[in-house]
Amino acid sequence: MKSTSTALEGVRILEPSIFSDERGYFCETYNQSTLKALGIAAHFVQDNESLSHHGVVRGLHFQKPPFAQAKLIRVLEGEILDVVLDIRLSSPTFGRSTSVVLSSDNHLQLFVPKGFAHGFSVLSAQARIAYKCDAFYTPQSEGVIDAFDGDLSIDWKIDPPLILRSEKDRCAALSFAAYRDKPAFV
Repeated sequence: MKSTSTALEGVRILEPSIFSDERGYFCETYNQSTLKALGIAAHFVQDNESLSHHGVVRGLHFQKPPFAQAKLIRVLEGEILDVVLDIRLSSPTFGRSTSVVLSSDNHLQLFVPKGFAHGFSVLSAQARIAYKCDAFYTPQSEGVIDAFDGDLSIDWKIDPPLILRSEKDRCAALSFAAYRDKPAFV
C-alpha cells in the first residue's frame, strides 16, 4: 500500500496495490500491520456504510473529545469529493482544508485522524461509502461545522441548485467563527 501525505499533518491518502487480470481484480483494503508500518496506529472498532445520491453534501462532522474519532474512508461505488478541515486550534494548519476525489475506480482511501472535521459531496449518480472508525459514535459528542461557511471557501464541485443536505447539517451547523471561539480541539 502506498501512502501520500497531504497539506494537513496526519491526513493521508492511501493507495492499495491492485492485482488485476481478465477475471477482474483483487486488492487488500485493510491490514492493521501495513497501516502500522505506515505510521497509522488507529485501532478501528466500528464500520459504517452510507449510500448517497448526486448532489448530496454531508458534513462537516466531527466527534468531540473524549469521543473523537479517526476514520479510514473508501468508496465502494461511484465518486465523491472527500473534504477534511483541520479544527485543532494549536495546529499551524488550523482552519485549512484539503480534498481528494475517492472513487470505486481509483480505489484511493483517506485516513482522517482525530482533530479534523470531515465531509463529502457526491459527484456521481450515487455513491456508496464505507468507513472505519476508531471510537464508537456518541450522538451527544457530535459537532457540525457549516460546509458552506464563506470563511472556509470550500468548492464542493456541485452546482448550487442541485445540492442536497440533511436538516441537521443545515440547522445544527456552527459557523467556523463560532467554532473558533469555542474549539473542541486545542
